[in-house]
Amino acid sequence: MDFDYSAKTAELQKRLAAFMDESVYPNEPRYHEEVNSGDRWEPLALIEELKSEARKQGLWNLFLPDVSGLSNLEYAPLAEMMGRVTWASEVFNCSAPDTGNMEILHLYGTDEQKREWLEPLLAGDIRSCFAMTEPDVASSDATNIQASILAEGDEYVINGRKWWSTGAGDARCRLAIFMGKTDPQAAKHLQQSMVLVPMDADGVRVERLLNVFGYDDAPNGHAEVSFINVRVPKSSILLGEGRGFEIAQGRLGPGRVHHCMRLIGVAERSLELMIKRSAARVAFGKPIIEQGVVRQWIAEARCAIDQARLLVLNAAWKMDTAGNKAARKEIAMIKAVVPGMALDVVDRAIQAHGGGGVSQDHPLAAFWIYARSLRLADGPDEVHLESIAKMETAGSLRKQ
Repeated sequence: MDFDYSAKTAELQKRLAAFMDESVYPNEPRYHEEVNSGDRWEPLALIEELKSEARKQGLWNLFLPDVSGLSNLEYAPLAEMMGRVTWASEVFNCSAPDTGNMEILHLYGTDEQKREWLEPLLAGDIRSCFAMTEPDVASSDATNIQASILAEGDEYVINGRKWWSTGAGDARCRLAIFMGKTDPQAAKHLQQSMVLVPMDADGVRVERLLNVFGYDDAPNGHAEVSFINVRVPKSSILLGEGRGFEIAQGRLGPGRVHHCMRLIGVAERSLELMIKRSAARVAFGKPIIEQGVVRQWIAEARCAIDQARLLVLNAAWKMDTAGNKAARKEIAMIKAVVPGMALDVVDRAIQAHGGGGVSQDHPLAAFWIYARSLRLADGPDEVHLESIAKMETAGSLRKQ
C-alpha cells in the first residue's frame, strides 16, 4: 500500500505551511486583540487582509474538488494544517458552515441559485448559516424536525425556530439554508425539504447568540433564529420537495472529513505544545518531561493521532473511489473516533501546562471546547456507534 501524498498535495502542503508560518501563527495575538475591541460581530481587518493574500497565492477554495482539482484524500492533510489554528480555515475560504453550504449549492443548486449565492460565497464576499437543528426536538434524528415549509401560490411560507446556526451572528451572513417539512404525511425520509432564505427577509430574526462553554465564538457565533411567516419564491427550493434528507446526507460526507482532519491538526499542535511546555518546566527536581506519566501521555498521544489520521484518510479514499454512500460506515467511524481522540490529547496537554493551560495565554482551552463540541455538532457519538453496529451486524448476519 502507498501511504505517500500525491505530488500536488505535497507541493500545496509546502506552500500552506509557509503561509501559516509567515502570516497565521505570528498573528494569533492580533486576532484576539481585534475580536476583543470594537464591535465583536464585524469582520476582522486581519482576516480580510489574509484572505486577500491567500487568494493571490492560490490557496483558496481548496475544499471543493471541482474548483481546486483536489480529491478528498488530497485535501485532507491541508485541512489538518488549517486546524492548527481555530480561525485559520476562514483565511483560505475553507471554513464551516460555508464549505458545506457551498457544496450543497454546487451539487444541487440551479444556475440562478449558483449565481445569486454560490458565486459570492466562493469569492469570500458573504457568509452563510445552516438552519437545521431545533431547540424543541432531538435534532440528531433529522426526521424529528418540526419547522414547516408550506406552499402558497408561487411562494413558500416558512415557520420555525432553529438554533446552533453557526455563522448567523456574523455581520456578513446573508443566507440561511433552511430545513423543514413540506409534507408531514409523506414517507419518513421524504417529508423534509431545504430552501434558500435571505437573512434579511421579513420574518427572519436572530433571537440570541449562544455561548459554547462561555465562549461566544465571535465574530461568527452560533445563533438561535426564528422564522415567522417568512415568504420566499418557490424557485428557492433545493432539488425539489421531499429531497431535504437526501441533501443533508450528501452534505455530511466531505464536511466530516474536513472537521476530522482539522481536529487531527488540533491534536498535533496540542502534542507539540505539551512537549515544549514539559521540557521547559521543572517540578520536584527535574523537567516535567522526564516524569514517567508525562512520557506515557506523549507516547499514547502519538499512537492515537496516527491511528485517527489513518482512519480519516481511509474514509477519504473510500469516498473518492466508491462514493459517499459506500463510505458511510467509514464516515461514521471517524465521527465517533476523532473528536474523542483530540479531546484526550488536548486534555493531557492542558494538564501538562497547569493553570496556564486553561487560560487565554494558550490555545488549549479553545481547542478543548472545539473538540468537545464536535462530539455533538457532528451528531452524538452514540448515533454514529449505532450506525456502525447496524452495518457491521447486518453484514455478519448475512454471511450466516
